Amino acid sequence: MPRQERAKQFMPFDTLKGLQQALRMKEYEHERTQKGDIDEETIEKMTKILSNLTKNDKIKVKYYYDGHYFEIFGNAKLLLEENSILVKGKQIFLDDIMDIDKLPN
Repeated sequence: MPRQERAKQFMPFDTLKGLQQALRMKEYEHERTQKGDIDEETIEKMTKILSNLTKNDKIKVKYYYDGHYFEIFGNAKLLLEENSILVKGKQIFLDDIMDIDKLPN
């Protein structure tokens, strides 16, 4: 038996198709949290950063989506007409932003 064929018999397999995906989804749903409040100092800082945002500014954004907190880094584009920002192709609504920091270029 060729070496590759022999190795295949020891490879792990999923006898119940989709079980691992279903378990990951259940864990994701179980870890959901409610959106927290933002203090006035953070709101002022975010307002200042967003109002002075230019095309090549790199930022770090902590945002809330679907019961979870996420962070994303990259160049941002402010979309005033949609009340959101665009970071690495991800549209984040301003109401969902929990914190924002400007990073050095």
